Amino acid sequence: MKEQSSQRELLSSRLGFILVAAGCAIGIGNVWKFPYITGMSGGGFFVLIYFAFLLLLGIPVLCMELSVGRAARLSPIRAFRALEPKDSKWHLQGWVSLIGCYLLMMFYTTVAGWMLHYIFSTAKGTFTGNMSQGFVASQFNALLSDPATMAMWMLVVVLIGSVTVGCGVIKGVERVSKVLMLILLGIMVVLAVNSVMLDGGMAGLEFYLVPNFERMKAIGIANVIYNAMSHAFFTLSIGIGSMAIFGSYMSKKNTIMREGLMIAVLDTAVALVAGLIIFPACFAYNVEPSAGPGLLFVTLPEVFNRMPFGQCWGAMFFIFMSFASLSTVFAVFENIITCCSEQFGWTRKQSSFYNFFIISLLSVPCVLGFSSWSWDWLQVFGGTILDLEDFIVSYCLLPLGGMVFCLFCTSRYGWGLKGFYEEANTGEGARFQRWMGGYLTYVLPLIVLAVFVLGICDKFGLF
Repeated sequence: MKEQSSQRELLSSRLGFILVAAGCAIGIGNVWKFPYITGMSGGGFFVLIYFAFLLLLGIPVLCMELSVGRAARLSPIRAFRALEPKDSKWHLQGWVSLIGCYLLMMFYTTVAGWMLHYIFSTAKGTFTGNMSQGFVASQFNALLSDPATMAMWMLVVVLIGSVTVGCGVIKGVERVSKVLMLILLGIMVVLAVNSVMLDGGMAGLEFYLVPNFERMKAIGIANVIYNAMSHAFFTLSIGIGSMAIFGSYMSKKNTIMREGLMIAVLDTAVALVAGLIIFPACFAYNVEPSAGPGLLFVTLPEVFNRMPFGQCWGAMFFIFMSFASLSTVFAVFENIITCCSEQFGWTRKQSSFYNFFIISLLSVPCVLGFSSWSWDWLQVFGGTILDLEDFIVSYCLLPLGGMVFCLFCTSRYGWGLKGFYEEANTGEGARFQRWMGGYLTYVLPLIVLAVFVLGICDKFGLF
């Protein structure tokens, strides 16, 4: 090991680490994407297959990324350099991770801004009363065609992220994330209880949790398996170093697997409870649960409008969504700011200040991409600059980055299984066993590669 930070600031408690790391994993994708993919994939069987791939795919790669961070006590760029063999180039993945974090923030800040906008829109009664057909969709389209409003909320998100992370790991990220996560979990429980108790809500629970093979066959067994496999990978935010950075702040009191399992359990619990909020409500009010990405911004406001005290429930739901999105903003911001501080010699406050302007500027194309900068060639990626940026991050950098972490931790040309096992098994708790070596070395990289290849094929309609 060529360099290592002995003065690394550590998170003050295990609870703080679990909540901060789980907050990074949860994000919008988990509480928005998991329910709508579950709906599109037919419910019950998808959930079971997802659990299987979470154990086989998500948790091992998560543990590898955490191990790299904890072993080096450095940001991803320098962590690879510290652990790699002499004259190798694994540290280039650290730079790819940093680029991936910037790309993620270029569109994630805009989407997080939508959540803040919907809190105020719902609370002031925009989605109440006798709404005409298509009214909610028209309101969302109006937001997309209003770059000034989106830019305002985007700047609010970037400001919150830069100020919070600039205050430090313990005083900023850990303190704020713990409060946000605990409030988020409390709001989720209240919303879930309310949805489950609705008349007709039990049919939603049956769709969500009871496997139905005929429904899975109608959708396509291969499609359901691919959706479960890909989401099990993407849900934990692995591949671009956002977990490695929190690994660098971990204590060595517990094994990596023990902490990785806790993060995955909390992440999955939040996803499952999000489904308990959405599916009973959809069935109670005869709303199609397979509405896809529009489920959050178009379908759910109509559902809340039909509920007693729906204005209150709707505002609470989007507060919950905003907290989920901000937790990911803090995590990715932390990776960016720490990398810049270590590489360029900036203080944390300087890095936060500079990156406020850098990320704000980089986010402008996404804000303008729904109106001013909407070009025909973007249709291949979905139609907008956001879709292009999401494609690069979600379909390319995350799976390929996850494969690099996997190969680095198992190959004799990288850190190797010996180094990985030594770090991952330090502390108390569940351990990686020697018999797992063959799976980690040969099978796991092929599964991650399959996520990448199948994702590209699915995106471009190649199968």
